[in-house]
Amino acid sequence: MIDRNLLQEGKRVRGYLLGTVAWGVFIALLTIAQAWYLAQIIALVFLEGATLQEVQNKLLIILGIILLRGLFQYFSEITARETAIRVKERLRQKLIHKLFALGPIYVQGERAGELLNTAIEGIEALDDYFARYLPQLLLAVLIPLLTLAFVLPQDFKSTLILVITGPLIPFFMILIGKLAEEKSRRQWKVLSFLSAHFLDILQGLTTLKIFGRSKDQSAVIARVTDTFRKTTLSVQMVAFLSAFVLEFMGMISTAVIAVALGLRLLNGGIPYGDALFVLILAPEFYLPMRNLGLHFHAKMSGENAAQRIFEVLSLEENLHVVENIGGGSFDELSGTEKQRTREVEIELENSSQPLLALEKVELRYIDDGNIILDNMDLIIHQGEKIALVGPSGAGKTSILNLILGFISPTKGEIKVLGVPLQEIPPEVWRKYISYVPQKPYLFAGSILENVRFGKEEGDFSEVEKACKEALIHDFIVQLPQGYKTRIGEGGTRLSDGQAQRLAIARAFLKDAPILLLDEITSGLDMENEGELLEVLRVLTQRRTVIFTTHRMRTTFQADRLIVLAEGKIIEEGTPQELAQKEGLYTRYLNSYGSSNSGGNLSSNSNSSGNHSYENLNSTGDINSNENANSNENATSNENVNSDENMKSKGREGL
Repeated sequence: MIDRNLLQEGKRVRGYLLGTVAWGVFIALLTIAQAWYLAQIIALVFLEGATLQEVQNKLLIILGIILLRGLFQYFSEITARETAIRVKERLRQKLIHKLFALGPIYVQGERAGELLNTAIEGIEALDDYFARYLPQLLLAVLIPLLTLAFVLPQDFKSTLILVITGPLIPFFMILIGKLAEEKSRRQWKVLSFLSAHFLDILQGLTTLKIFGRSKDQSAVIARVTDTFRKTTLSVQMVAFLSAFVLEFMGMISTAVIAVALGLRLLNGGIPYGDALFVLILAPEFYLPMRNLGLHFHAKMSGENAAQRIFEVLSLEENLHVVENIGGGSFDELSGTEKQRTREVEIELENSSQPLLALEKVELRYIDDGNIILDNMDLIIHQGEKIALVGPSGAGKTSILNLILGFISPTKGEIKVLGVPLQEIPPEVWRKYISYVPQKPYLFAGSILENVRFGKEEGDFSEVEKACKEALIHDFIVQLPQGYKTRIGEGGTRLSDGQAQRLAIARAFLKDAPILLLDEITSGLDMENEGELLEVLRVLTQRRTVIFTTHRMRTTFQADRLIVLAEGKIIEEGTPQELAQKEGLYTRYLNSYGSSNSGGNLSSNSNSSGNHSYENLNSTGDINSNENANSNENATSNENVNSDENMKSKGREGL
């Protein structure tokens, strides 16, 4: 059976595919003509003693046929390769566009090496499928029928032998194919695992060296490589067995015809020329089916690769794979069905509607139904600076991913100026957003190229201005090649603070009205954090800003705090308002103050409940409460731990 998806792809290049088959049919006709003239020449010379001059014209015709066969074979190769190239190009583009549409959440949930293997080796595995197997499948039907049409007028008995023995080759080919199918599928799985594991090791080489595990992984790669070698050899063994059986069947069948023709020649039952013509054509009758058997391995490799390719292409763009930390596996996150987008013009100015509205939004893991966001209502107005605060797993980054359109809610709706977000084309909506993740990705290119991702058409002066605003310009000009300095993949030649500043320079360059920041001060020392916050004060002016943070120092720049726990909003208000309440945010401040070396935020607040946070000089973290005072804080610490653990169900995951 032919894979349905691959058949559909073949229909899209049917012109080239039929062209390849047509050239094959022309070559077969020339072969039949060559066999006819060759049989006539041998009969004339052998039986009638014809001279060279008498058969000269026929020899010239055979020479012309040979030249034409070579020319047609060349054209056949060109059209066959063009067929494969067009299919591969189309599928590779579809796969890349699909991965872009699925977004980073899906990609992060998959093994990068396995995806690369699918996009490169998987697509290339389809080359011989379309260039060799599919054309040969049609030729294996057409050429034998064409051969029978010329043999039948010459000798009915030989035609009968061909009709009886012909189906034996496909029969044995199917039997051997069943044996090889599972081996080929295993070979592809081992190759995918090897690619993914090797890339994982390269990316985690530092960790392996630190813990002294690099030799262990070398041994793992050696074992997997050896498994792949053995699997490949087992597939090749079956392929060689297949070739032997098919050749043997073709040879035996030809021998049967030769013996039958010889016996009738002795009895004068068939003219010598006709018998020789049939005998020459007999191997040509079996040849297309034998060639099909030789390309059967290409069929299995192509279909095994296509299974994974079309598995990715069939994914709904609003469904994403995320890490289920609790279960230790990767599972689909449920979401609403994708709806048709419509052209929407987003006019941020003079709008009476809230910029963003999350209405009864619920987000769940599809595997166990555990809630990430629970029936959340949140209104964000233009120009607001919103801080999302809460322990890891509270759902902060999930909200950002929902706003970016990387995932869709299980229930509820997100609206932009009153328009449902799913009705706005993602590429239109994201033009209005600058996003700075916790660990910004820098590509293997120059600093100039990396900053220009914020605005492709931005000229050098704009890039330079953005870098000055991000306080990274002075560092760049000190480099030997300045803005043309190439940085390693992932920004390996830069510190975390420098990478963050380049990401912020991108945001300055894009100059979008909405700014999303995800834990951008995490992992920075106090000095770098202070400089970064100074940069952000400039960047966040005249913009709507939504940022997640564990650092109390960062929250003081917000107009409004949203305190989350277990996927719910448990507190909301300005930093000053929440600091006066005895809630979770207050406990965070107490914890932060007691861990502060200067003790500016002690757990024992003054009588009014006000907390001073203008002279803070620590980089305290929400999850850092180890040094909380004992007194009233024995209870406070217990509560903080309870909130942070969130009954062991907290999962950021997105």
